[in-house]
Amino acid sequence: MPDSPQPLRIPDDAKERVRLLFMAKHVLWGGGMHPEDGNHAIYHHEVRTTLESLGLNLRFADTYKALFERPEVDFVFPLLNRGGFVNSEMLIPLLCNMHRIPYLGAMPFLRGMGDDKSVSKLAAAHAGVPTAPWFCYRRGGPVLEKDLPPAPGGRWVIKPNASSASWGISDAFDWNGVANAIADIHGQGHDAIVEPYLDGYDIQCAFITIRDEPVALPMLWYEREDTQKLWTYYEKRDLVQNTEKAALKRFDHAEFAPRIEAMARKVAQEFVPFDYGRIEFRLDLATGDVNFIEINLNCNLWSEKVMAKAAAQAGFSHGDLIETLLAESWRRNALIAG
Repeated sequence: MPDSPQPLRIPDDAKERVRLLFMAKHVLWGGGMHPEDGNHAIYHHEVRTTLESLGLNLRFADTYKALFERPEVDFVFPLLNRGGFVNSEMLIPLLCNMHRIPYLGAMPFLRGMGDDKSVSKLAAAHAGVPTAPWFCYRRGGPVLEKDLPPAPGGRWVIKPNASSASWGISDAFDWNGVANAIADIHGQGHDAIVEPYLDGYDIQCAFITIRDEPVALPMLWYEREDTQKLWTYYEKRDLVQNTEKAALKRFDHAEFAPRIEAMARKVAQEFVPFDYGRIEFRLDLATGDVNFIEINLNCNLWSEKVMAKAAAQAGFSHGDLIETLLAESWRRNALIAG
């Protein structure tokens, strides 16, 4: 496994030969903020322009209907992940499997496994990685206080078990508050995961795959002013003003960086092959405690987010990152020579 990964390149003949379908909710938006999804629309437009700059043979779609019948394409790049229904991350890979079309990212079962925060914690625990206690209150199942995980600080975090960008997150300080938050999430059609609030900083471990091996990019962390404050969906999508701007910086702590990277590698191996993903840990600098939080396969590729920022620390431009992901996946799927 290379210590300093180098960008992979797609041969010119393959750029012309391979018909690539790029699927994203805002691929046809044209840039700018979206009133509901905020900077997600900017992100999708940026990836489209990066793909165009690579000189690829492109088609675009912003709806799952593009795969209800087999399209005349050779490969699918799926960023239509937030489809408005539970487990929507699995639909494009499933439809591609039905049509036998290769695609970027993990297979449907692994996508679902990563999207389910509770199951991904099981995988981390199986890998021997520290994980704080949790319980997933499945929609339609019993909601019992006896299942509540311990929270030494008397504060619990409740969030949808399959969501992104902290959508639906809240906290509570007693069972009534927890139960009400669970009921709200269940009412919106989601399972609810409950865990103790962990003070500290979010350490971000981005991985790309090269020659079938997960390769760690430089780690980053959000150096926040107030670690006790929950960071909401609206803040992450830049849909509200005057919020704390958490600085995303390189994390190279002499003691903790090697320790967390070793943990991240163990988690990554549970999901191979996945092409790219972000693994998150919570680090309490005061106590030295480290806990796995979640894994996000097919995570955000916007130049302002973790994956692209980590790749930039390794010397990759945004185009280098996108081309490397495609080149590796095309090699793995026999669209180009290995």
